[in-house]
Amino acid sequence: MKEVYHHFPLQSLIKGDHEKMLWHTIHVVKPEVIPLIVTEHVDFQTKGNAEMTDLTSKVAAAVERSGLDAGIAVIFASGATGAVTTIEYEPGLVEDMLGALERIAPEEIEYAHNQRWGDGNGHSHIRASMIGPSLTIPFSDGKLMLGTWQQIVFLDLDNRPRYRRIVVQIMGE
Repeated sequence: MKEVYHHFPLQSLIKGDHEKMLWHTIHVVKPEVIPLIVTEHVDFQTKGNAEMTDLTSKVAAAVERSGLDAGIAVIFASGATGAVTTIEYEPGLVEDMLGALERIAPEEIEYAHNQRWGDGNGHSHIRASMIGPSLTIPFSDGKLMLGTWQQIVFLDLDNRPRYRRIVVQIMGE
C-alpha cells in the first residue's frame, strides 16, 4: 500500500496585518499497482494487392496471455505499405473497401514515387498512409472492448506478396 498526503488551502483568514491559511489534508491509501507492458508479434505471409487479414482472434489471444485485467492494446503494422483498422469483416465490406481504395488512390495513375523507384507501388504508400499503421483498442476483464460486428484487420496494400510482422503491445494492470 502506498500512502499519499495532499495539502491544499481551504480558506484564508485576514487578521490585521497577518494572513493565516487554513489547510485541508487528504490522506489517500492506494494499493501498489505495477503497470505492465507485454509485446508480442503476429507474423504471416500475404498475397499483396489489398489483401485483408482478420487479426481479431490473434490480438484477443495476446491480451489473454498477458494476464492483464484492464488497459490498452496497440496494434502496429511495421512497413510503409501495410495498414491496420477495424471493419465488419464480411465479403461485401471487404469488396467495398477495395473499391473505395481504388477510387481514393487509383493504381493506374502515375505517381512520382513510381517514376523515382520504378516499383509501381506509389498507390500502396498513399493508401497505407491514409488508413494508418496503428490502432489502439481498450480492454477490460482481459477482453477486447470491440463492438459486436467490429474486427481488427490488416491490409497489405503493396503490389506483391510480402512477409508481414504486426506488433501487438499490451499495456495495463
